Amino acid sequence: MNVSLQPYRDSYQSAVTKNVIVVTLGLIINYINGMLIHTFRKHQMFYTTPRYILFIHLVVNDMIQLTTTITLYVSSYVFYKINASVCLVIVSFAVFTTINTPLNLAVMAVECYIAICFPLRHVEFCTIKTTYILILWIWFLSSIAVLPDIFLLIATEPGEIFLSNFFCSRDNLFRHPVSLKKQEVLYTIYLVGIWIVLFYTYLHIFFVAKAAKSSSGDAKKARNTILLHAFQLLLCMLTYVFHSIVRSLVYLFPSNVIHVTFASYIFVQILPRLISPIVYGLRDQKFRQKLKKYLLCTICFKL
Repeated sequence: MNVSLQPYRDSYQSAVTKNVIVVTLGLIINYINGMLIHTFRKHQMFYTTPRYILFIHLVVNDMIQLTTTITLYVSSYVFYKINASVCLVIVSFAVFTTINTPLNLAVMAVECYIAICFPLRHVEFCTIKTTYILILWIWFLSSIAVLPDIFLLIATEPGEIFLSNFFCSRDNLFRHPVSLKKQEVLYTIYLVGIWIVLFYTYLHIFFVAKAAKSSSGDAKKARNTILLHAFQLLLCMLTYVFHSIVRSLVYLFPSNVIHVTFASYIFVQILPRLISPIVYGLRDQKFRQKLKKYLLCTICFKL
């Protein structure tokens, strides 16, 4: 994922404003996620429940993703060009974690589907061991998008490239036609696969919740949760069509390339990470109660 600006120069005032916005949003989101991780670690009930294990994996993944992509964004202004080896490390982590998010959300959708549609078999299917195996599969699927490009880069580029400096982006680093074509095909496969999972689980959960007449409050909450889940997953899936979105907007607004890229970055890369803690953390009753206790204790201790 190319998260840095294209090599166009911005005005000083505009550059400062954009970087302040990006860094501030990143710090706020990572602070909230840090509190969620602390709350998770302090209560055994969370790290023995598959749903919360998947959620906290999403939180940690998003923290890494934000840190790496914001580092790329800021470095594109501060340094403009950076060492290729450093760029390779940052881009690799950025791509890994960016692709992880929609895959993690798809797994969470399946877990929710099993919990609501097959409650008696939920304990059998959704074990702690199974959860960690699925997390490993998430990283494996993400590695398919990164590791072949790294091997191809090493095989086709001279060794001097790792000592050179250039504008750091995925397209500049993995510029071989095979890498570009692989990215396009792989993202299409992931996009279609996650859409199928989303629609299948959403429709089944919606119908089961609608049929639960005896607990209309729970049914309404379940529908609202899955709608928010679907919205969050939809935003994250824009990752797979990020370049197409930017190209289309640049075609419509050719004189505002930098502003288009900035708006796309905020909407596709940062906004979903802001919604995640709200949808899966603060809206969860158990997590919210424990988090409130932690915040109250922290405030009282400081006072």
